[in-house]
Amino acid sequence: MRSIFLIEIFFYLSNAQSTRPTMIADVIEYFHKPSTVIAKICWAPCQTVEFNKIISDRNIHTNTAGATNVTDKQLYYIEEDLIFLADLNCPDIVDYFEENAARSYFRAPFRWLLIGDVDENVYDMVPNSVASVDILPDSQVIIISKNNDTHYLNYIYKTGTNSSWKTEHYGTWDERNGFQINDTFFETTSLRRLDLDRYEISICYVLTNNESINHLSDGIDDHIDTITKVNFPTTNHLLDFLNATRKYIFAETWGYRVNGTWNGMTGHLVRGEVEIGGSPMFFTFERISIVDYIASPTPTRSKFVFQQPKLSYENNLFLLPFNTTVWYSTVALVCTIYFVLFLVAKWEWRKMSHAVETRETNSGILRANAVDIIILMFGAACQQGSPCELKGSLGRVVMLVLFLSLMFLYTSYSANIVALLQSSSSHIKTLDDLLHSRLKFGVHDTVFNRYYFSTTTEPTRKAIYEKKVAPPGTSLGFMTMDEGVIRMGKGLFAFHMETGVGYKFVGKYFSEGQKCGLQEIQYLQVIDPWLAVRKDSPYKEMFKIGMKRIQEHGLQYRENRLMYEKRPKCAGGGSNFVSVSMVDCYPALLILSYGALLALILLGFENLLYKRHQMIQNLRCLHDKSNEDVIN
Repeated sequence: MRSIFLIEIFFYLSNAQSTRPTMIADVIEYFHKPSTVIAKICWAPCQTVEFNKIISDRNIHTNTAGATNVTDKQLYYIEEDLIFLADLNCPDIVDYFEENAARSYFRAPFRWLLIGDVDENVYDMVPNSVASVDILPDSQVIIISKNNDTHYLNYIYKTGTNSSWKTEHYGTWDERNGFQINDTFFETTSLRRLDLDRYEISICYVLTNNESINHLSDGIDDHIDTITKVNFPTTNHLLDFLNATRKYIFAETWGYRVNGTWNGMTGHLVRGEVEIGGSPMFFTFERISIVDYIASPTPTRSKFVFQQPKLSYENNLFLLPFNTTVWYSTVALVCTIYFVLFLVAKWEWRKMSHAVETRETNSGILRANAVDIIILMFGAACQQGSPCELKGSLGRVVMLVLFLSLMFLYTSYSANIVALLQSSSSHIKTLDDLLHSRLKFGVHDTVFNRYYFSTTTEPTRKAIYEKKVAPPGTSLGFMTMDEGVIRMGKGLFAFHMETGVGYKFVGKYFSEGQKCGLQEIQYLQVIDPWLAVRKDSPYKEMFKIGMKRIQEHGLQYRENRLMYEKRPKCAGGGSNFVSVSMVDCYPALLILSYGALLALILLGFENLLYKRHQMIQNLRCLHDKSNEDVIN
């Protein structure tokens, strides 16, 4: 009787062991994704061979050497496919779990199947061998326990370090029905575990002003630390959504690499002292390898903003009324009329050869002289008359054509000049244009502006900092928002500011007409700021879901609208009259100055020629007188 009982027990155990490979293969197949199994099993050789055969028949790759013989680099490219299978009865299983926990293999996207003895873990869901391992909300660890002929599969996890264990019933497996998933089970891990059960989450905010800690939610001094104040309510909404408590940590900077270590908020994230940064920061190449970005809640950027300068600051207004073709055509017309006038004047002069006395004494007749004709045409271009004219019918027709043509050109030219005097330049479109313009520069005095301006290496941006913002021998061009916007309103000043905040001050200090000529040029080579979490945070996906829900419900949009202003619309451009300045008249004054200088030079030459002529005349008189004396 005793031998029969032992045979039954042996048959029962053998049958239980033989169902394990099939059960494991069925569960893995239900994941519906490519899988590679790394197995840590302590079974009999025949059972291991059977396991490998069944797994191979299902086209599932397997490695029974365990994860200790595989490098992190080898696993990096197949993380999504990996399934760790562990036998809880192995004698060194605790060390195996601790080693894999140190290598962060219990995080997503790795999956674990933990299988024990036949009747182990039926009542105690979490075995002692994994009790000390931090299996956090992003993990996918399944405990497989057996009761009678049914295997029960349950996910286990903790909301945080040192918190209590939680379980999720995944499904059951038996030989008759195979794997049956729980009807109420939801596949997405992060959606199942959104309730953190009041677990404390550490969150870091950047405050550059000590008083800001007292005004995070009351709207006072909202232009100071605006990016933090606008995201303080929404990050608190996020933690409320996850049913988590919070611990605030404050930093003075977003964090930069100094002497090989990170300071500020980034330093807290790198060291694992906080889970999430509550102040969005720039998406930079240096940070992307040490933190994870989850959402861009506040679309704001820092740019150079300036009033478009008057057209005369960038161009010679007196050359702009006509395009090149019109100028060439005008020159050709003037030259043609000049030659026609010259020929007609010469013809009329010869025609009057019989009346020599009239021709010589009448000063109103235009002579066939190049200088006289040029003076006549110059007077016509300036809408002035001339004492000389052509007397014949043909000459009068030519004169009429001359005055009509130049009158229309003069009218068009003058009208365009008046319009151009009220126009602003649109030539400053790039940083290079800005660098070579006459504008002065200023930068809002913030931590990130000082850092990025002083560390830039791109040639144009570096030149802007060294030549315009911080030229040698002068004070740095960093200033308050009020001072920068006021100077920008006076013109010929480009101010680098966070546009959403700065436009509030533009509305405060600018008239409606001044708002029409604002131009923006981006300096910082970054995109909109993003919220960051520590690298491989177990709450990252839940944070993403929470932020997306907050944005979908309009909570983030509301906070952004309360704190940030859009670019002001132009509502009074026609009433903004611009007075003519010396810069507008500079080319005309330059011509006048050169003309006066040329006139003085010609006057000097005329005096010299006159004196030379007088000397020659005196010498001739002396010579004639001496000849007369000799004759006498």
